[in-house]
Amino acid sequence: MNEIDVLSVFCAPDGSHGNKLGVVRDGGRCPDVASRQALAGELGFSETVFVDDPERGHLDIYTPGRRLPFAGHPLVGTAWLLDIDVLELAVGDVFARQDGEFTWITARAEWAPHRQILRYASAADVDALPSPPPGEGWLYAWAWEDEAAGRVRARGFPRRDDGIAEDEATGAAALLLTAELGRALNITQGRGSQLLTAPAPDGTIELGGRVRFAG
Repeated sequence: MNEIDVLSVFCAPDGSHGNKLGVVRDGGRCPDVASRQALAGELGFSETVFVDDPERGHLDIYTPGRRLPFAGHPLVGTAWLLDIDVLELAVGDVFARQDGEFTWITARAEWAPHRQILRYASAADVDALPSPPPGEGWLYAWAWEDEAAGRVRARGFPRRDDGIAEDEATGAAALLLTAELGRALNITQGRGSQLLTAPAPDGTIELGGRVRFAG
């Protein structure tokens, strides 16, 4: 078995919650797509990252059932773990920084895979959704908790056949919602994970959160 670090990404202020992430530091020990996909499926996390070059930040990202060109929580988690400031992906370079308890990446919403972004009338309506709701395709359900303060309640549902009924914290969807609303957001997703975003004038968006080793 490869050495695997298991992280919780986008933790709450007390360090709880967060989305689990598997990081295989030596990606060369799973040298091909088939072996990486098999390990990601075995682990069952929403994403697993294989590090092909830790100095350059060259990464390969997988869900239990598919390979991804971009995903938010794997990049925030891996940037924290490796303490590097550039991550190399096929979509482009992702810049990272540490700021106290938060790790931030800078990305573009157009890099994120498509999701249906659906607003609900209240946070209670979002909380009341079954996991997953009926329907097909990735659903990001959200509502304002405090619109003036930019506080959002959200839940994410992949609705695909890979064993992930609900995504605890979804960085890519947070980027899409931030681009749609055009403002900084403080998002509480899942059981209590926290994601922060801040759009910049050049069209990029910073995405930040706390990262811990999973207990």
